[in-house]
Amino acid sequence: MSLVLYMHPLASFCHKVLIALYENGTAFENRLVDLADAASSAEIERLWPVGKMPVLRDEARDSTIPETSIIIEYLDRHYPGEIPLLPQVPSEALQVRLWDRFFDLYVQVPMQKIVIDRLRPEGMNDPHGVEEAQTLLRTAYSMIEKQLGENRWITGEAFTMADCAAAPALFYAETLVPFDDKLPKLKEYYDRLIERPSFARVLQEARPYFMFYPYRENLPARFRG
Repeated sequence: MSLVLYMHPLASFCHKVLIALYENGTAFENRLVDLADAASSAEIERLWPVGKMPVLRDEARDSTIPETSIIIEYLDRHYPGEIPLLPQVPSEALQVRLWDRFFDLYVQVPMQKIVIDRLRPEGMNDPHGVEEAQTLLRTAYSMIEKQLGENRWITGEAFTMADCAAAPALFYAETLVPFDDKLPKLKEYYDRLIERPSFARVLQEARPYFMFYPYRENLPARFRG
């Protein structure tokens, strides 16, 4: 098979790319990466020395594509499907890229800061850093609420790369800093993302691994079984 995705089913950034692949039914091979295994780690580091997932390998084009946003744009250009994830109109594409980066930097990053802090050895925690991350998430939530307006998806009526970024970011972030009653549009958006068939499939495939999520007790009940 031409496309091989190196990933882990629990990783939120991997979810982002999986959503894009499933949206268009793009054929690919799933290659699970186990960073605790020396051979598996060596394989991903050979492709992308910083060792970050996911990484897409396109054997037909002899290309290695790292970084989620670049992977999705690559798929949109070289393996397009019925659902374009990046608009053709430049001004609209710019908005999608903006909100894609927003979810990566201001939801994913603080979310991961909080999760990683729980995994630190005793006495090595960073409570101030966690508090800052929680504050940033609340700020991000308010900005998302305002951006949604009458939009069905984050930049309008079309599901795009930005929504691929939003889904896993918000899924995990909500387990750390729950949405409050002042965020009705965000809650409705979150529900639409959860129900989107592509993301529902990602979450179903991740279920066996949720037991390893440090905040698994905060997951929605249907994902804890």
